[in-house]
Amino acid sequence: MTADEREVREIRLDPIVPTESVLVSTVRNQRPRKKEEPAPRDTRSQVKECPFCLGNESMTPPAIAEYRDDDQWTIRIVENLYPVLSSASQGTTFNEGLRQAIDGYGRHEVIIDHNNHGIAIHEMSEAHLGKLFSAYQTRMKELYQSDPRLRYVLVFKNFGPAAGASIPHTHSQMIALPVIPENVQAEVHFSAAYYRQHHHCVYCALINDALSFSATIFDRETGESQRKLHVDTYVVEKSEHFIAIKPFASRFEWEVHILPLYHHADFVDASQDLLLDFAGVFRNTMARLDAVLGGAQYNYFLHTLPHNFSEQDYHHSYHWHLEICPRTSIPSGFELGSGLHVNTVSPEFAAKQLREVLL
Repeated sequence: MTADEREVREIRLDPIVPTESVLVSTVRNQRPRKKEEPAPRDTRSQVKECPFCLGNESMTPPAIAEYRDDDQWTIRIVENLYPVLSSASQGTTFNEGLRQAIDGYGRHEVIIDHNNHGIAIHEMSEAHLGKLFSAYQTRMKELYQSDPRLRYVLVFKNFGPAAGASIPHTHSQMIALPVIPENVQAEVHFSAAYYRQHHHCVYCALINDALSFSATIFDRETGESQRKLHVDTYVVEKSEHFIAIKPFASRFEWEVHILPLYHHADFVDASQDLLLDFAGVFRNTMARLDAVLGGAQYNYFLHTLPHNFSEQDYHHSYHWHLEICPRTSIPSGFELGSGLHVNTVSPEFAAKQLREVLL
């Protein structure tokens, strides 16, 4: 057994949100358990019954936006037929003692990622993915400008039934909320606290550690080497402007985060050149995950600086990023009851496996 594959039992604190922790327990990976199956793949380019396929545009609401190549669309944005929030306010906001509610106002839209029904995200071209991220960015700007009540726009993708996807045609979603999600709020709060104490961004410090930190950790009593952390231990992919990192306190076995290498708080402000570079790192990261996991079901979501955030300027302390979370196991009662994620694969070993994929 190598150092990367040794038994690990550690409760690791999240360096960004230190109130959150993850139990890394690799011995649990040896127990009998039901793992999530690879997502079923329908590789057909067009399906007659699919509402998201070319020629079936009448099966969805009218397009909010279309991105075209020659005479056909390649990316299409429509309203979600079954929205979790609605632009039609119901006026249900109230505050009665301990009973409080905010009107479920907002927008819920679907981004049809590609006109090819069965194409996987890592099979799309870098140029197409750059266009997809640009479409996210443009629509986010439009939503923020349309209504000052919208405080956060979350972009996310569910791939596979275990990840929440109900339609197999590749698509992502965008929900505009009247509140800031609790996990984003926590990231903003703790990164601001770190900045006040250290006068630099915690995400930038994390990147610097990943690219420059190495150490050998010894057992106090025996003096034996317990672990060696080398430069690039957590790095999965890197380009001129972006880096894909395996989090030290990974909630999911194969979770990967992609961040700008240099400080950048708001995804909405990213240039088109940056988005194209981002697309390349994203595509390669997804290809690595597919090579190791063989079609795992996954979620990804974009965390960026909230808008209409009046408390203080967070541009110096926050750092936008994309979180990719493959769903390779089912949460247990312990995880649901304790709020403590259990990761059965050493993040160091997972990063090594992903990094060694030949693309």
